[in-house]
Amino acid sequence: MKNSFRSEQSRNLIIQSALTIIARDGAARLTLDAIAKESGISKGRLTHHFKNKEEIIKALLEHQITYFGAQHQQHLKALGRDHAEANLIAQISTLYEIYSKPDPIAFAILGALMENPMLLLPTLQRDSEVIQSIKAEAEDPELAILRWMAARGLAIFSLLGGNILSEKESQKLFERLKDNKQWQALKHNKI
Repeated sequence: MKNSFRSEQSRNLIIQSALTIIARDGAARLTLDAIAKESGISKGRLTHHFKNKEEIIKALLEHQITYFGAQHQQHLKALGRDHAEANLIAQISTLYEIYSKPDPIAFAILGALMENPMLLLPTLQRDSEVIQSIKAEAEDPELAILRWMAARGLAIFSLLGGNILSEKESQKLFERLKDNKQWQALKHNKI
């Protein structure tokens, strides 16, 4: 039991050290040597947990997915079970967090993923599940996906440094994306 606890502690320390390096120095500076130095863990112990940089990036991506998954769950809980299109609204709320608080770590991970797009496969699989859950509860599945994709596009654009709207404007856009009543009114007016 002690060994597995220590092993988990080492793994977490490695991940936190990698996050620190990315935030401070950028993804290009993320190397096994840099992580070993930052964490104070020997390179041998480091490679026991992660064979290469790619495995560390996968772990960082999983860390981000878990973090934003927890944010999504908090938004779902706050909305309640009876809220119309709760998954969509919770997703848009989570994407607004990404948009309004661009994270240098998320940006750096995005950069690292561009080096090896195959690392995106777990994210794409998760996105497919998100789309299915949004469609399952939507009155108009295509419109719901369009709203989600618009919010996602704004979030990714901000990660790339494209935050060109004022805070008030962006907040208003995200509120409109979340407002089911406005979208239903548009649908009924056939605009």
